[in-house]
Amino acid sequence: MIYEAEVLPGLKPFATSELRGRFHRSIDLFPDENPDRLPFQFDGPAADLLGLRTVAAVYAVLTFDIPRPKALLGHQHFTHLLKRVDRLIEVFPEGAFQTFRISAAGKESSVFSRLIDELQRSTGLAYSSDDADLFMRVRPAAIHQHGWEVLIRISPRPLATRQWRVCDLPGALNATIAAAMIELTRPQNRDRFLNLMCGSGTLLIERLLRGPAAVTTGCDIDHEVLACAAENIARSGLADLITTSRMDAARTGFPGGCFDVICADLPWGVLVGSHQGNADLYPAVLEEAARITAPQARMVIITQEIRLFEEVIERYTKLWKLKQVVRVFQGGLHPCIYSFERQ
Repeated sequence: MIYEAEVLPGLKPFATSELRGRFHRSIDLFPDENPDRLPFQFDGPAADLLGLRTVAAVYAVLTFDIPRPKALLGHQHFTHLLKRVDRLIEVFPEGAFQTFRISAAGKESSVFSRLIDELQRSTGLAYSSDDADLFMRVRPAAIHQHGWEVLIRISPRPLATRQWRVCDLPGALNATIAAAMIELTRPQNRDRFLNLMCGSGTLLIERLLRGPAAVTTGCDIDHEVLACAAENIARSGLADLITTSRMDAARTGFPGGCFDVICADLPWGVLVGSHQGNADLYPAVLEEAARITAPQARMVIITQEIRLFEEVIERYTKLWKLKQVVRVFQGGLHPCIYSFERQ
């Protein structure tokens, strides 16, 4: 079966690495220059793809050797489409799919109106023009040279919409970006992991979903934020493995040299924080992070205040060696992820 992973621009190398690392010879990646998609052939069941953490969504790709979408209404092609929809739906508990939506150029045409009516009648699902459980996209063939493709998302919600996220906050970190940040830390079982300014707990949860660690702890200065993190951590089932504390990220009170890995989603000065506040906060965080980390510790930070942050890190090259910069694109913003090693 052919699939296509939807990825945030900038995260394609992480998605590629995750697919190859998980599935080895069961997967064959296709060349595609688009930064937001990754087509591949996979020999296993679609359910095995639901655990991917660095992709936003996965679609099953059906290719129809037809000149135009109207031919999808023909008995042979429509039956094939319905069979694939049924196979995807049966993976989930009854009632997980109740609505469907189609995205396509010209979806207001009479052809797509008929297709929507036929799908409603045949599947029993209600059509929705907004968010829907079953999401399909119709486009001219992109993986093959001829015909049309129908892409069917293999889950009721995008994979980036984590089931554990029961409490959300303005400016909360996208979970697929968090998963990529965790990969940049080169996770090891003996890691003593600290998430400064832990927010809703995304990085803490993604770290332990990636693998075990010796210590996993987070801190934030806001009581309400910590309460939100506690809700998500409890829902993730990791409450016994994660601790959080109310602390100032610039003056944590932790003993010196007690962490091997630090991650932080610094205030971007948009929904959280301000430019002037960040000008004081960023250098203070870099100094405190150096104090509480061991030699060769790894630190991964994300921020949208790129110019300010890069001006600041120039002053701390004796403490932190910059190893990698990854720029990502999400929701109209272009934050950068910075990976460091303690000098």
